[in-house]
Amino acid sequence: MANEVYILRPGSLRLPPEHVEVHDGESLNMTVIVLPGVSAQIPLRVDVCGSNASVTLNGLYLTDASDNVSIITDIRHTVSGSTSTQLFNGVASGQSRFSFFGKILIAQDAQKIEAYQTNRNILLSQNATVDTKPQLEIYADDVKCSHGATVGQLNADEQFYMRSRGIPEVEAKVLQVISFLSPVLAGIEDESLRASLAEEVENEIRKMSV
Repeated sequence: MANEVYILRPGSLRLPPEHVEVHDGESLNMTVIVLPGVSAQIPLRVDVCGSNASVTLNGLYLTDASDNVSIITDIRHTVSGSTSTQLFNGVASGQSRFSFFGKILIAQDAQKIEAYQTNRNILLSQNATVDTKPQLEIYADDVKCSHGATVGQLNADEQFYMRSRGIPEVEAKVLQVISFLSPVLAGIEDESLRASLAEEVENEIRKMSV
């Protein structure tokens, strides 16, 4: 069983391993947190090479100013009877650039696979850019797979609702961003670490131009 959290802060980049293998009956739960002030390319390849193996790969990123972050995931199911789930949510502000390139590969003999991939992005600035390219490569027929990606802005109706109840505009936006990112933090099993990271992420959000 592996439950790993990798946090990339300015001057302290704890990068995840580029290549991991998950064997029979094993589970991998990995979360990557990228905070403002970081520019990095983060490749993540996971070979799911055992039956009854499961992979949960989550990511949260906040890019600001001139940050340039790229996350590249490559999950390969090579035998039957395994699962994988990916969730990457992030916010781009300033003149930052973020790119997500995600691939799920299901080998020809890998039947009864469930594999899901989601990348959601919010742009807080007209000068920030996001490039997202999820990809499925499936050579088996008894599988359940999906991928999806969105790039958008903060929901204006939600802002109006909160402001109508006396919440200032900036605070409403901060609360929206926190809510948007919370599903990634929820996947961290260590309660004390999850709480401290939630506080750190909120502090960083408040420093950004929301």
